Amino acid sequence: MDAPEESPHPEIDAPGHDAIVTFAVFFEGGLAPFSLLLGWWFAHPPLRHFDWNFQAVMLGAAAAAAPAACFLAMLRWPIGPLVRIKRFCEDEFVPLLGNSSWADLVLIAISAGVGEEMLFRGVFQTSIASATNETWGVILSSLLFGALHPISIPYSIVSFSMGVYLALIFLSTGNLLAAIVCHGVYDFVLMAYLLRPGDPNRPIRNPIDAIDADRHIDEHDAP
Repeated sequence: MDAPEESPHPEIDAPGHDAIVTFAVFFEGGLAPFSLLLGWWFAHPPLRHFDWNFQAVMLGAAAAAAPAACFLAMLRWPIGPLVRIKRFCEDEFVPLLGNSSWADLVLIAISAGVGEEMLFRGVFQTSIASATNETWGVILSSLLFGALHPISIPYSIVSFSMGVYLALIFLSTGNLLAAIVCHGVYDFVLMAYLLRPGDPNRPIRNPIDAIDADRHIDEHDAP
């Protein structure tokens, strides 16, 4: 009698998972070449203020600790409208990327850090500051950064605040690398907390089931 056929490992066989991770990496990473083109158009190349050095790496990694701790505290003890962010993370984000490995998280975090910082700090902040002043460069580039995360009003406000933080890091160090590392480490820490790669007790879900065009994030707030 033939032995029963073993079912495939859910993390390997999760339908749609590879496509979603690939889309996330290519979308975020695709902002890098887009920023090079936009920087050429505005005469502010995003890598003009990029300098590879170990001090900037360590400073960026250390700077990620404070905003990451604040976001984790907000997830653990949400109050008022911040409850919407916690619900989004649990009901929308985790099902989409819940089967991710450590390598997936690293790829997404690096792509987001490099792509978004080259665009928002390397191009927008420097271009706006050149046309106006440093203060407006920080504020307007951070507003654009918040607008890229239109999940909900509370989430956009949190993203704006993070944008200001990253803009100040870039402004104070003069090195885009510090902002890139801070952004990447911040994203990685939050994803690791939410997705728990390597934890055998984490729920394994089909990410395709999380995509429902007829459902809106704020529906959870309806009575």
